[in-house]
Amino acid sequence: MIRIDSHQHFWQYSPSSHSWINDEMQVLKRDFLPSDLEPLLTSRGMDGCVAVQAAQHERETDFLIHLADQHSFIKGVVGWVDLRAKNVEARLSHYAQFPVLKGFRHIVQDEPDPHFLLQPDFCRGIEALQKFGFTYDILVYPIHLEVAYLFASRFPEQPFVVDHLAKPYIKQQEIEPWASQMRKLASLPHVYCKLSGMVTEADWKHWHSRDFKPYTEVILEAFGAERVMIGSDWPVCLLAGNYGRVIHLGEELISALNPTDRTKIMGGNAARFYNLLP
Repeated sequence: MIRIDSHQHFWQYSPSSHSWINDEMQVLKRDFLPSDLEPLLTSRGMDGCVAVQAAQHERETDFLIHLADQHSFIKGVVGWVDLRAKNVEARLSHYAQFPVLKGFRHIVQDEPDPHFLLQPDFCRGIEALQKFGFTYDILVYPIHLEVAYLFASRFPEQPFVVDHLAKPYIKQQEIEPWASQMRKLASLPHVYCKLSGMVTEADWKHWHSRDFKPYTEVILEAFGAERVMIGSDWPVCLLAGNYGRVIHLGEELISALNPTDRTKIMGGNAARFYNLLP
């Protein structure tokens, strides 16, 4: 069965486009390109990856599509388009011509309006996604989870996946109300979750695998092995651990599952969700 890293990024670093990279993140202030990632994937037995947007303009989407055209191990792209735009259907129609483009994401966690997901113009854009068969990655903090549930409930036919477990407060070892809210969100069968981005929510220099087990247990129990997928969040993960260590952590956290379920989480679910297989 295919092994897929469901969440990583490429960029040509620009202070303006990547303004979220602050002074504590010096290691990220450089270019990260397919030639950097390919040997890391190979070293962990990964067959490919899904490249996810890190900047909010269509040039980013075009950049990722171009990289995928050049490198066959990039199995899918999650890009960005202005879902609030009046011409959103025309833009989605344009991007539908690129089979490697699987879905879209908006950096909702940075929006000042905590109810951003429910804005009528944004919801109109989400409704348009369904017409073209695109997925949507939900990037939020725990404070947004109640709104995320209302949002996802509005679109029962739209495939959603929550990035990075919705970034629970792992460093503080706080689990509620995050756990209850994630269970509620998981009750919607069209919502998946990525086991990704965990190490950067922990103590960057002193984390241990046991720090993540309470959170992983909630996700596995709530979503089941059918709706969870592994992701490295490379190169952002470099703030707290190298690629091999992060993938090994994910494998360790699901090691108690049976082989079939581990195979699904390590690639099968991502292949199905993003329609990566021929």
